Amino acid sequence: MKAFAVGRYGKDGLQMREMPEPGIGAHDVLVEVRAASVNLLDAKIRDGEFKLILPYRVPFVLGHDVAGVVVRAGSAVRSFAPGDEVYARPGTDTIGTFAELAAVHEDDLALKPATLTMEEAAALPLVALTAWQALVERANLQPGQNILIHAGSGGVGTIAIQLAGHLGAHVATTTGTANIEWVKDLGADVDIDYKREDFEKVLRDYDVVLDSLGGQTLEKSLRVLRPGGIVIGIAGPPDPGFAREIGANPVVRLATVLLSGRTRLRARRRHVRYSFLFMTASGEQLRAIAALADAGTIRPVIDRVFSFESTKDAMAYVESGRAKGKVVVTMADPPPAHPVMPPTAHTPAALTHIPSTEGHGHD
Repeated sequence: MKAFAVGRYGKDGLQMREMPEPGIGAHDVLVEVRAASVNLLDAKIRDGEFKLILPYRVPFVLGHDVAGVVVRAGSAVRSFAPGDEVYARPGTDTIGTFAELAAVHEDDLALKPATLTMEEAAALPLVALTAWQALVERANLQPGQNILIHAGSGGVGTIAIQLAGHLGAHVATTTGTANIEWVKDLGADVDIDYKREDFEKVLRDYDVVLDSLGGQTLEKSLRVLRPGGIVIGIAGPPDPGFAREIGANPVVRLATVLLSGRTRLRARRRHVRYSFLFMTASGEQLRAIAALADAGTIRPVIDRVFSFESTKDAMAYVESGRAKGKVVVTMADPPPAHPVMPPTAHTPAALTHIPSTEGHGHD
């Protein structure tokens, strides 16, 4: 089968090549890939940033999101059958969606939202699971609470704003000048133009911050929380709780202690918490997300659709930091480019590219 595989770590290490068809076990499902979306995580894994934690053996197929059709199911699979339209974020051990075929464990798989196209469905799993696990599981976000979601026009941000609003929270977000009205239409109550305002001087006594940026933004985020509040970081640094979750070896456990030590100390001094989130696959959660998508509660926002053959161009575009929402690769002919619009009750979000001046990576 044709696939984009990492032959060696580094920016030039991803190439299209012929790869063996993935084998499936008793509880696995073989999916014919119709669409896959691109995430910054793909670039970081390609470059070897996670090789101590995720020691993939090269060559390996890249890709973390998939929508497609079941072609074969393992002998013990009872919930899926050939012909089913499905979507997934495969488990960490079985990534590989930049390919004509992908193997997915049945526990990581769900039926595709009926109201979404394959491209729209492929845009959801990683970012929607991240938002769900941050807001619902880690933060236990409640009606009336205040949440700050950084980079509101990014892949995670666009879904997190919609999900937080559905949960009844008061939502603030940071974004660039060109996106202020756009994220407001997504459901944000407070829209902070990070080019003109310092969110630390505008916000106080927040219950939750979802931080996808790290660095100085993370440090400032600790200072806008009320006592007892929590910053959930998805850009790092990884903390000892994460090392325990993945059963890391002693070297990795020590590394997480050192990497997150300053952040955790500053959090304790302010009587707040810092928690690193590395999203995990979950078919059960994807079923709940599919129900929200079919109800029109959350909709994927797609910036640009690339052909499968142009997967490396899609990766470069994501790395440029200019994408609003998600970038998708499709096995079908990609649609013509149209301006991105925020999803509304009457406007489907299967939308493509709008020129952007934001190449700094904030959104």
